[in-house]
Amino acid sequence: MRRLVIGTRGSRLAITQTEMVAAGLRAAVPDLEVGVEIIHTKGDKILDVPLALVGGKGLFVKEIEEALLDGRCDLAVHSLKDVPAELPEGLVLGAALVREVAYDAFVSRQWHCPRSLPQGARVGTSSLRRQALLKAMRPDLDVVSLRGNVETRLRKLDEGLDAIVLAAAGLRRLGLSERIAAFLTPPEFVPAAGQGIVVVENRETDTEVGDLLHLALEHAPTRIVMRAERAFLSAMGGGCQVPLGAFARIEGEAILMVGILGRPDGTDLRKVDFEGTRDAPEALGRQVAQALLANGGQAILDELEGNQG
Repeated sequence: MRRLVIGTRGSRLAITQTEMVAAGLRAAVPDLEVGVEIIHTKGDKILDVPLALVGGKGLFVKEIEEALLDGRCDLAVHSLKDVPAELPEGLVLGAALVREVAYDAFVSRQWHCPRSLPQGARVGTSSLRRQALLKAMRPDLDVVSLRGNVETRLRKLDEGLDAIVLAAAGLRRLGLSERIAAFLTPPEFVPAAGQGIVVVENRETDTEVGDLLHLALEHAPTRIVMRAERAFLSAMGGGCQVPLGAFARIEGEAILMVGILGRPDGTDLRKVDFEGTRDAPEALGRQVAQALLANGGQAILDELEGNQG
């Protein structure tokens, strides 16, 4: 096996996740040489604008995928929730690693959950989905845009916010579990599709690499729920610009899935859940999306897209 170069973002979390991938590859092929190429994405460069206003899909992956396609790297490591539902032609998700905790984390110096916050408390988050869910729970909260890596967000909390909400998986992977005051869990607080999953992207024609990824890193149950959640995302056509969430979990031979869509101010939050079979995850994802759209979701999407236009 030749030397493999992994493309990744440069944050501490991205590097940690890349090291997880490299360790798995070396465990499978002990003499494998693994290099790392740090690539700065549009989402990393524009930090003074809320994600929903930056626009476009693939803000944290596009430049890495371009490096993959032109041969500067052989693999790309992503947080799945950053990967658009449709991949560029010629690229595939060759491995889905075992899912970390998929939930959002409530982080505060003195408050133990959103309901315990004082009236009008200031809560920072980077996503419209989290904003909508927080406002649905507590309409009085002052939800402020919070961009940057995990360490930056924690620093801004320590500098004066009452609380922040971010993915629990990132905190856990960075050894910062002690900062988590509470997990925000479904069905009340639904995570982003793919949250907590690290994936490795590779060129479809590079079958040797694909075989290695499957052998060394692939986690079959994670792949199943990933397929359901990405089918949901594809059917909804949504990204960072709308408050959208989905979460699937396996119970025996069944998959249970919940999807949500609402307005950013937390009003008119629509939620549906269905059960499917683990051998047809895409069908379940599409069923949840179609039910959500039929249950008022399409009108919300049309309104939000009209406002953006």
